[in-house]
Amino acid sequence: MIEETVKKALAQWGMPEAKFTLAAKRENTVFRITTASADYALRLHRMGYRTKAELNSELLWMAALRTENIRVPKPLASPSGALIAEVDGILIDVLEWLPGTQVGSAGTLPKHIDRTQFCLDLGRTMAKLHDISDLWTRPENFYRPSWDREGLLGSNPIWGRFTGNPMLSPPEREILVTTQNNASIQLENLENTADFGLIHADLLSENIMLDDDNLYMIDFDDSGFGFRDFELATFLLRFLEAPDYEDLENALIEGYGARRPVNHDHLHFFLLLRALTYVGWIVPRMNEENGAAKSATAINRALKLARKYLS
Repeated sequence: MIEETVKKALAQWGMPEAKFTLAAKRENTVFRITTASADYALRLHRMGYRTKAELNSELLWMAALRTENIRVPKPLASPSGALIAEVDGILIDVLEWLPGTQVGSAGTLPKHIDRTQFCLDLGRTMAKLHDISDLWTRPENFYRPSWDREGLLGSNPIWGRFTGNPMLSPPEREILVTTQNNASIQLENLENTADFGLIHADLLSENIMLDDDNLYMIDFDDSGFGFRDFELATFLLRFLEAPDYEDLENALIEGYGARRPVNHDHLHFFLLLRALTYVGWIVPRMNEENGAAKSATAINRALKLARKYLS
């Protein structure tokens, strides 16, 4: 049982008597660990998604960001000094429990916050994240996925072959195949000059937390090497249909652009590429709750952007 696995992990971290409660069960299973001195998040990673070396690299990067005052969870090493443990075949780590609440889910923002101010602040935070990551000297044996041309548009993209989604009709599949071929050529032409480096790669509203005016970033599962405009596009994609989308985009660009350049044309191109990734991402999750509905939403959004792109 999973509870026994958690108890074994807590023993390895020197907290055998700590209390734990299930906090989230999404891609990873997360338990809130309560001790007399502090609370922690214990993550049980989905099997087969990341290697131990990749997870260790993720945690080393997060620890480096914390030293530069980027608000991310601080990894907690076990008494043996390890950041990752394998228990019952499951890779596990422990992070500090962050204050505050998640900003939203599925592209929503709380009604009580100033949406444009939030995007302005988020843009500044993204730029600072990228600045610090560029200055950081990565350790040897640093492994993270690469959201490059192959990872986005190759024969085996990071999130799966979007052209192989079984809900696509033959004409729809043809549109996405043509889009993939054209976009690959375009990306090849710009990849050597575009801003590329370490990115979070999944900065959705549900992966951002607010505590008063403090903005925290969580869930670095998909972090890796990627285009910086792709980082901005990942957040913006869920808001494309929002009435104030243009204001949100402008605010994000303004905040980010105060520290780093943003290419507006590239940003819109990466909105398309990000939309395509979700058509592949949903395929192995089709049998989960609302899987078909999520697939239909992803396909409709991608086709809308693809038709606009091809026209």
